[in-house]
Amino acid sequence: MTDTPVTRAGFVALIGEPNAGKSTLLNQMVGAKVSIVTHKVQTTRARIRGIAMAGDSQIVFVDTPGIFRPRRRLDRSMVAAAWGGAADADIILMLVEAHRGLTEGAQAIIDQLKALETRTPVALVINKIDRVKAEVLLALSQQLNEAYPFCNSFMISAEKGYGCDDLRDWLAASLPESPWLYPEDQIADLPMRMIAAEITREKLTLRLHEEIPYQLTVETEAWEERKDGSARVDQIVYVARPGHKGIVLGKGGETIKAVGQAARGELEEFMGRRVHLFLQVKVRENWQDEAERYGEIGLDFRDGDPGR
Repeated sequence: MTDTPVTRAGFVALIGEPNAGKSTLLNQMVGAKVSIVTHKVQTTRARIRGIAMAGDSQIVFVDTPGIFRPRRRLDRSMVAAAWGGAADADIILMLVEAHRGLTEGAQAIIDQLKALETRTPVALVINKIDRVKAEVLLALSQQLNEAYPFCNSFMISAEKGYGCDDLRDWLAASLPESPWLYPEDQIADLPMRMIAAEITREKLTLRLHEEIPYQLTVETEAWEERKDGSARVDQIVYVARPGHKGIVLGKGGETIKAVGQAARGELEEFMGRRVHLFLQVKVRENWQDEAERYGEIGLDFRDGDPGR
């Protein structure tokens, strides 16, 4: 009679300031690109779950939007989603950028963790360690651990993978005993329609840089499975102002064409089959105040109400 191996499973929330490297760490851990990663801050809007296997443990990472001082309804919904992801987790990882240290924003997150009086274990992850010297890292780790009683501390480079194996092993051993929550070969619990929209939005963000900061969103309007095994995907890019439509389209349509080609290529690689991607650009001046748009990007419209 052989002993059945003990399986573990649970949720690990990634919190931190915008651009702390949460999405990069999620993609590094999962081994596939499931979260949008750009040079721009606040690119992750919804709580994106990526699933990593480590021995007999299944680690479900919740990549939350970066926590910042919200000004608009969309901002408030994003911050609420971040704290909601932390509240639901078995373990919380707080990411801090090594070269920025204990910033005002990081201190605000620590203050909020203290105010919540959470019993959930919170581990410190100092990211981008390749940017500073060892003595700076040690001093920063001491400073942060004096500011909050972290249960463990890790120093990593999410982009290059340094230290990520130790972090993964610790998480795998620390999660509660549980049957796996998802099939072994599943890497994300987002619907493909939303993943496809996120991929297109990332390509737009990379292409447009500062021209249209956060005033666009992408929705997958239709998804058709074809008999030859390929998929037809129709998406709408919503912009907030008429002048933005021309910027997204580009001269002679060259910008949207390049975005479509890049997004299609990544979708085909992700899905392992042919994709026919069709993009339209529409103006919806108040899309950031429409409940339906929030549902499409995985946020709760009500969380954006002031004073909630």
